[in-house]
Amino acid sequence: MTAPYRLCEAHVGTHPSAVRLLPTFDVARLLDDLKVLDSHQWSLQTTFETTGPAEEADFDWRALPLRSPTGSELRTDPGGAGLDDFADTKWLAEAPYLAEVLASIPAPLRCVRLLALGPGAQSELHFDTKIGFPWANLRLHVPLITNPGATLLMDGDLHVWEPGTFWFGDFCRMHQVENTGKRKRVHMVVDTTLTPELLALFPPEFREAMDPEDVLFNSPVVPLDDLERYPCEFTVPLSFTDFEEAEGEFTRPQQYLPASVDVDGDRLVLSVDGKPTFGLVHIGDGEFRFSGWTDERTVQLVLDGDRPTVVLRTRHGGREQRLDVHAAVRAPAV
Repeated sequence: MTAPYRLCEAHVGTHPSAVRLLPTFDVARLLDDLKVLDSHQWSLQTTFETTGPAEEADFDWRALPLRSPTGSELRTDPGGAGLDDFADTKWLAEAPYLAEVLASIPAPLRCVRLLALGPGAQSELHFDTKIGFPWANLRLHVPLITNPGATLLMDGDLHVWEPGTFWFGDFCRMHQVENTGKRKRVHMVVDTTLTPELLALFPPEFREAMDPEDVLFNSPVVPLDDLERYPCEFTVPLSFTDFEEAEGEFTRPQQYLPASVDVDGDRLVLSVDGKPTFGLVHIGDGEFRFSGWTDERTVQLVLDGDRPTVVLRTRHGGREQRLDVHAAVRAPAV
């Protein structure tokens, strides 16, 4: 997605814009799976904004989702914060080696898509919002098919990644894809959360170049069996509901909306202005991130005692901004 440059211009890290990871994958087996999946209908890639799926690509940039919000084979966007978690689509069952590759990545996966850049296609110069180490949200590539004219320009460097290799790209930096060749370029693009185990796949010199304060690890899910203690009402700054907001904007004076936390089956849901908006995923101590997102944005329900409070947090690497708002606890249903 493309957004105002102010969101990312201050967040370019000290590390290189791209780096090759281990391991290398079997190209013949990658292509066997691709041959099966090529017979399906690929659709134009779609961007994702706070309100949901947005614009389709206006050039030959097609996608087949292997993992998507709710597992829908119709979702070609990368997804984001919302009511739905990610799940495998039916196409992944037809690609056993691609599934094996994905299972080898030591982190919970978000979106996985096969992206095909057609001959003559060219994107605008753009960047992707809050994709990178400071937000515990990485984008990895496994090329399947390429040609010398299928290039990625990123941060001034021109890349042609060979089939079977495994790459990290810092797509929060300005970049552009172009295919001047006669054959389509196909990559498996993997959006994943960041864990220490995943970071260990990066070369030592890359890790040494990083500022630890620019790295946010995603917390594991902590099971919750006492949902009935958390229903409450409070107000939330309008910008906090927008994962694309500028850093810390939610702490500034602005409009507040009514919000509530309610039990929905076996989970909690955050409603904003009367509309169910975010599923809540428990990460410990009454703190929840949004379904489909990372620890970049959380709510913590501190409801015991005389002053029930909801703590709103955003994180950028090791830096945190927070806002405490008063909450009214709902009595448990009888």
